[in-house]
Amino acid sequence: MKNLVFICLFFFIGSLHSQDFFLHCGKIIDTENGKTLNNKTIIVSGNKILSIKNGFISPENPNDKVINLKNKTVMPGFIDMHVHLESQFDPKKGRLNVTANDADVAFESIEYAKKTLMAGFTTVRDLGGRGINISLRNAINQGKVIGPRVFTAGKSIASTGGHGDPTNGLNDYYKGDPGPKQGVVNSVDDAKKAVRQRYKDGSDVIKITATGGVMSIAKNGQNPQFTLEEIQSICNTATDYGMTVAAHAHGDEGIQRAIKGGVTTIEHGTLMSDTSMKLMKDYGVYYVPTITAGKEVGEKAKIEGYYNKLVVPKALAIGPKIQSTFEKAYKSGVKIAFGSDAGVFPHGENAREFKYMNEVGMPEIECLQSATITNAIVLGQENQLGRIKKGFIADIIATDLNPLDDISVLQNIVFVMKDGIIFKD
Repeated sequence: MKNLVFICLFFFIGSLHSQDFFLHCGKIIDTENGKTLNNKTIIVSGNKILSIKNGFISPENPNDKVINLKNKTVMPGFIDMHVHLESQFDPKKGRLNVTANDADVAFESIEYAKKTLMAGFTTVRDLGGRGINISLRNAINQGKVIGPRVFTAGKSIASTGGHGDPTNGLNDYYKGDPGPKQGVVNSVDDAKKAVRQRYKDGSDVIKITATGGVMSIAKNGQNPQFTLEEIQSICNTATDYGMTVAAHAHGDEGIQRAIKGGVTTIEHGTLMSDTSMKLMKDYGVYYVPTITAGKEVGEKAKIEGYYNKLVVPKALAIGPKIQSTFEKAYKSGVKIAFGSDAGVFPHGENAREFKYMNEVGMPEIECLQSATITNAIVLGQENQLGRIKKGFIADIIATDLNPLDDISVLQNIVFVMKDGIIFKD
């Protein structure tokens, strides 16, 4: 009788075995060592990579499933360090901060999140919106919405009238006087309060607008907009709360203040000088170039009425320069972290950035490493993301052809697994 009970219990427990995936991979790009591995089986259990075996291994448990990727090139899911999931620029929609309710923005963000994941970007850093991006992150984590893993800044931090002041260009009725809660600061104490407010709201990282920007309704796209002391206050407070700081910056003086103030990444960096590049190397700061956004605004600014009249001259002056700045920074040895600024251009087209990086001299494998290993380090996730390795989170994507031969194939991802769940096959 005891033996019968044991046998029944054994088979009951066996029936509870969760489904493992056996991915038969013709080629795997080893981002850690810069090599291509042939004919391997990745075994995924739960949300982790259980093991990687030579050859094509068949499962013994009938519940497990084989995924045939023998004719594909497999690699870790990509990480984009600069997106805006709440929005996508459309001249027909006008000023969304006036006409759209939070619920309207939230529903649109669901579509943008899904497009991003289906394009092979399993993790993103969202650098600023209304703060709806925090709720979007939570909904994705809870399985209510399909999208990438999100590390978000919530609302970015700006100075009064600066790039990121949510009331720029509005009439007096709407303008008001936003403060630290709304992400607008004008002193060292304001700066501390704004960071603490972001922490209270649930942000993962801090984003500041260290200079003017292209898309804001303001004249100057490059002037410094924080004092060094304010940036230091932001960075020191962020460190106290376990957060890093990303700095939007086009102009050289603002770039240098941001570096000296303690930021982790410089976004765009369009007009950085040789001195700024040396400072970035000295301070260990990463450069997130966003070439695709520069290309987009440079082209769209030529269309009559597409952008506000204050945006057009900035877009024409700054947009076309980002790719050449990236080329110089890369060749000078500045650390490159992949970031596209999706939302300035359509979501789901993030992989265009790879092509623009490769065009000016960054080898294909280094492009891939910038969007995997490097970005995992910047996020503090280097022991979980960015590699296909035993014990790492199962974020796995695939293409029909090998991107090391033609990097443009990354714009057509045919398989997406995030957190051990297949979203595109």
